[in-house]
Amino acid sequence: MKILGVLAAHQEAGINAQLLAEVMKNVDDSCEQETIYLEDYHITPRKRGEDNPVLDELSEKLMEADVWVFAAPTYWRELSGVLKNFFDCMRPKFVYFKENGDTIPGQFKNKHYLSLTSCYVSTFENFVTGVTDNSLKTIDRVMSAAGVIKTGEIVLPGTFGMKELPGSKKKLCAKYGKKISTKKRKDDSTVKRYIQLFFMIAVMALLTMGIQQLLGNLITINSFWLNYASFTIIFFVLLSMILHFFTFVKHRRR
Repeated sequence: MKILGVLAAHQEAGINAQLLAEVMKNVDDSCEQETIYLEDYHITPRKRGEDNPVLDELSEKLMEADVWVFAAPTYWRELSGVLKNFFDCMRPKFVYFKENGDTIPGQFKNKHYLSLTSCYVSTFENFVTGVTDNSLKTIDRVMSAAGVIKTGEIVLPGTFGMKELPGSKKKLCAKYGKKISTKKRKDDSTVKRYIQLFFMIAVMALLTMGIQQLLGNLITINSFWLNYASFTIIFFVLLSMILHFFTFVKHRRR
């Protein structure tokens, strides 16, 4: 089992490096580990008919590892250019292209990854506005296309002037360091997703019936089809809202 840390920050010893180091420090001793600093590499896209030994070397490091830990700051509400450039240049390695231009997961399918990011804004502002969401979405989008399975994410807001990680984040890093040390054969979130879906539907059905009851006190509806139509519409609206939250909004913001 091997864990590969990927530091995609401009500062080799900054707060993002500390986040990554804290995770890697808590990886089980039985696991092999390596950390690479992307700024040490001259990463450029592969050009037709030309060799690109840098991309070949990085691809080999990714292939050798079972779990990748990406550490990158959030700038301007987006993923840092260092990691984005890495993803862009590695695209032919992450996915295979079909004749019509569609993609399917490439050689790294079923590996796992952990995302780490930080931002200057306060914990409250990040929680309310989701400043770091786009960074995490970009990582998730690339990894999903590559067939790589998400293990989790850690967000560190309020880093302006910060010199050392807060104790709570050190504990969280330690937790994930131990978690990624366990060999995974497949996506172990399937059962969790079914449980979430069950409770999601149960709550939505309860809320829908409650809203229908309130409407019944205002408007008399005796028709079966009107009751059915109102239930369907209300349920659809509520379910769409909660699905949007879980799909696009829910990230570890604090």
